[in-house]
Amino acid sequence: MQPQIEAFFDPATSTISYIVFDEPGGACAIIDPVLDYNYRSGRTSAQSVEKLLSFVKSRRLAVEWILETHIHADHLSSAHYLKSSVGGKTGAGRDIPLVQQIFKEIFNLGPDFIADGRHFDSLLGDDEAFRVGKLSAKAISTPGHTPADLSYQFGDAIFVGDTLFMPDLGTARADFPGGDARLLFQSIRKLLGQPAETRLFLCHDYPPPSRQPRWETTVAEQRAHNIHVCDGILEKEFIAMREARDAILDMPILMFPSVQVNVRAGEIPPAEENGVSYLKIPLNLM
Repeated sequence: MQPQIEAFFDPATSTISYIVFDEPGGACAIIDPVLDYNYRSGRTSAQSVEKLLSFVKSRRLAVEWILETHIHADHLSSAHYLKSSVGGKTGAGRDIPLVQQIFKEIFNLGPDFIADGRHFDSLLGDDEAFRVGKLSAKAISTPGHTPADLSYQFGDAIFVGDTLFMPDLGTARADFPGGDARLLFQSIRKLLGQPAETRLFLCHDYPPPSRQPRWETTVAEQRAHNIHVCDGILEKEFIAMREARDAILDMPILMFPSVQVNVRAGEIPPAEENGVSYLKIPLNLM
């Protein structure tokens, strides 16, 4: 059975979330859901995730999985909000504890934050199979952007997270803590080794003024036209390009709030003795 796919584009963060389901009245997985965050006021809200919930309700779907492709640095995850609302298991890559440990040190999260992946219900390994209703699915390890990036395959569709962008934009950065341009190249070539007609669904699109946002491409399109990693570009060329480009990129606006929430699978940090939750900003560190 091929998956049915509904995409939701969030213009505030240029993030695409997905609902992947077998049939109306059946089961679904939700991939990379967004929790709205106003960085000026420090307030969260749920307009984006409520659109997902409305679709789930309209199709009478049971949410079996809430999947993250990685610990995002550009938007807050609404995985915890979804799980509290409609259930489902949260899932991410098996190497998530590596990312948690890195950011535990950066944000000095203290002994109460245990960096062993326990915040997620399931940590999936490379080539690990699972099911969503009548759909067969498989996890594909694609590190490089972060040490724990995971792609998800349903039939002829693969959800690649931040690993690839549309061909005119290239590929993800690899300079976040734990990132590795060589691993990113190898992960991308692994994805592009799939059959040419395989559909690739992206987590972000930052379109130029000349086109509208897009989030679906194919292996064939990427191999022919991706400006960073099309066929013929060597690993050493990619690494040199990626490292030079990453050196001049700005930090994502929501990096600090996003990571502190997303290492907890979308749960807001615990409230302090005054009943208020806080996010930290490390000064002169990053």
